[in-house]
Amino acid sequence: MLGHLAYAEGSPCPTLVLDGSRMPRQPAALLAALTEVRRWLSRAGGGHVLKIALVEPSANPMFDLDYRFVQALPEAPDRFDLRGSCGHSILSAIITAARSGMLPRLTPGVRIGVNVVNNGDHVVCEIDEVNRDDAVFSVHFVYQPPMPVDQLLLTGQPVTTVDVRGRAVPVSLVSAGNPYVFVAADTVGVRTEDELFADDPALFDQLMAVHVAGARHLGWPPTGAFPKVAATLPVGQGRLAVRAISVPSWHPTLALTGAACLGAATGIAGTVPWQAAGRPEDATGGVDIRTPGGKSTVAAATCGTTGGRELTWITVGNRRVTCYGSFLLRPLADLRAEEVSECLSVSI
Repeated sequence: MLGHLAYAEGSPCPTLVLDGSRMPRQPAALLAALTEVRRWLSRAGGGHVLKIALVEPSANPMFDLDYRFVQALPEAPDRFDLRGSCGHSILSAIITAARSGMLPRLTPGVRIGVNVVNNGDHVVCEIDEVNRDDAVFSVHFVYQPPMPVDQLLLTGQPVTTVDVRGRAVPVSLVSAGNPYVFVAADTVGVRTEDELFADDPALFDQLMAVHVAGARHLGWPPTGAFPKVAATLPVGQGRLAVRAISVPSWHPTLALTGAACLGAATGIAGTVPWQAAGRPEDATGGVDIRTPGGKSTVAAATCGTTGGRELTWITVGNRRVTCYGSFLLRPLADLRAEEVSECLSVSI
């Protein structure tokens, strides 16, 4: 079986993309196979690859691809978290699916519909630019029917107090694209962008403690990847500085799903990101995000109804992904034998 590597700018590592239709369907067998893949990759110098995308043509006519994300955890090769998604890995899956013939050739203006198996998200990736080995996308998270914004709040409240090492800390637990725990920068002792973007072990430790507290509050494993954690700092109306953690270190920017979640949260009155953005609840236009790795913009469309506000879509633009290449995955070589035998049986 072939493995494919692709890298989306701003991601902490490349993504290993595999043909999901050739992988075991039973969860234990799937994770056992991926464990052997990780061991083989580590011996080959690829131990830093902690994102895995399983992709295949969708049986649903509304989508082009079914996509499943697997977050490999650094503690051991048999440790994984399948709870969330990864926008950067979605783009990696699309570019390699096109290169391998699973999708038609990518051209500007084409939209690829992706069904995220992990959480049921519907993602439309619009191609803005195509080159020989890379492409630029705008990514739309589509909510149809519209999603009441209070359903994005994992605790039902815009602000929840969690126990961080015996200290009561106000956070917002929001899920859009991925579950996140947002904390105000000043709550963790940060007042400026320079402080927020510094390679400060004490700040990293504090944010990891917030992540653990958020996971425990939700009844999730504290050693898992979710909820992801990010600190927000206001830098003007509609503008935020953000620092996030990925597995197992600082995120160089902010995850694509993190930008989507942040954009949605800025439209929910009372949340930590809404307070930092300093915008009215019904504000239109994008929110500017600053990270250590650069700037980006996210736009989220909400509308008011008799039952409250609803989210219809979130857009994150200008995301470039590069295809690194393909190679034979020796731990999965036996899966290729089934393909050959099927072909030979037809030829007889």
